[in-house]
Amino acid sequence: MNQLYPIFLKVHELNVLLVGGGNVGTEKLEFLLKSSPQAQVTAVAKAFSPDFLEVAAKSETVTLIEDSYQEKYLGGKHIVIAATDDKVVNRQIRDEAKERFLLVNVADTPDLCDFYLGGIVTKGNLKVAISTNGKSPTAAKRLRQLLEEVLPEEIDDLLENLNAYRDTLKGDFEYKVKAMNELTEGLVKKR
Repeated sequence: MNQLYPIFLKVHELNVLLVGGGNVGTEKLEFLLKSSPQAQVTAVAKAFSPDFLEVAAKSETVTLIEDSYQEKYLGGKHIVIAATDDKVVNRQIRDEAKERFLLVNVADTPDLCDFYLGGIVTKGNLKVAISTNGKSPTAAKRLRQLLEEVLPEEIDDLLENLNAYRDTLKGDFEYKVKAMNELTEGLVKKR
C-alpha cells in the first residue's frame, strides 16, 4: 500500500541543498527548476558537469559551491537532496540531515528518502503529481507523458473561469462548496 502523503511545497520560499554535480544531480536540478523555476537551491559538489552548469546558468536562484560535502552546508536548509555517486557520502548526508530534522531525498535509494521527486504534469495553474511509491520512475514518466497529451492546454482557462465564478459566490463555505460541486459535476459524469 502506498503510504505517501502528497503535498505541494513552495520551494521558492524554502532553501534546498543539492549535493552532487554529475548526471543524477543535473536530473534533480532540472526537475526542481522545471516545476519551480524560482527554487532556492545551493548546489555543492567537488566538480560540476558541463550539463549541470548549463542548467544552473539558466536560474538566478541557484548557488554553486565547489567543495566536498561538509555538514556545515546543512545550515539554514529545509530540504536536502543527496545525489553523489558515493553511497557512503549519501548516507552521511542523510544521517546528518535527519539529526537536524530536515527532509531528505537520497537519489536511487528509496529506503533513505523522506520524499520522492515523482512525475509532474503542469498545465498553467493545474499541477498533477504522480508517484509509484519509488517502485518505477519509468512508469511515472510514461503516465506523465500520457497526461500531458490528454489534458488540454485550455484547462487553465477553465480554472481561471471557475476561480472567477467562486469569487462571485455569496454565502458560507458549505454553500460555496455545494455550488462549485454542482457546477463542475459534468467534468466527471459517467458516460
